[in-house]
Amino acid sequence: MSTRKPDEPAASELGIAEQVALYQREFPTVDPQVETIVSTLSRLSRRMNVAYSRQLAVLGITSAEWEVLKALVFAGSPYRLGPSDLAKRLGLTPAAMTHRIDRMVADGLVTRERDEANRVRVIVELTEPGRDKWLELMRMAAVFEADLLQDITGEDRGALSAMLGRMMRRIERSQPDALGRTEDLD
Repeated sequence: MSTRKPDEPAASELGIAEQVALYQREFPTVDPQVETIVSTLSRLSRRMNVAYSRQLAVLGITSAEWEVLKALVFAGSPYRLGPSDLAKRLGLTPAAMTHRIDRMVADGLVTRERDEANRVRVIVELTEPGRDKWLELMRMAAVFEADLLQDITGEDRGALSAMLGRMMRRIERSQPDALGRTEDLD
């Protein structure tokens, strides 16, 4: 049961400076610049993920389906891959990939057919509605991302990109992802 009075505002997330001050209070040797950067990146990542999830919901697709659409687009025209190739690229088991493809076939986002050249092999292909969903989400994301970066221009964008790239390469070398991969496949 809440102890908050009806006219009291709900508790909100601490500001970054406030959070860092609390870290310093409890752990005095923490580097405030490092904590400010890391806390800001973490919060930015969470907020971006929420924004992207909302965009996916508007289009009626899940992030899992988005990953399949993206993998097929990245494969290039004619936007086809075998289920095992898709599973490998997405770090999924074949059974999980089959389940995901089943839903996407039912929604008309992809087709699944036997390869005419090798009848044993199955091919998953992006449909026109699937590509349209991918393109619409890209348009929505571009607007969101332009707004996100509107205060960073010219050389600053290049510098930020280079710094984040160095950070990414360092973490990829030292911290495998959930599947044990040390390289980002995207």
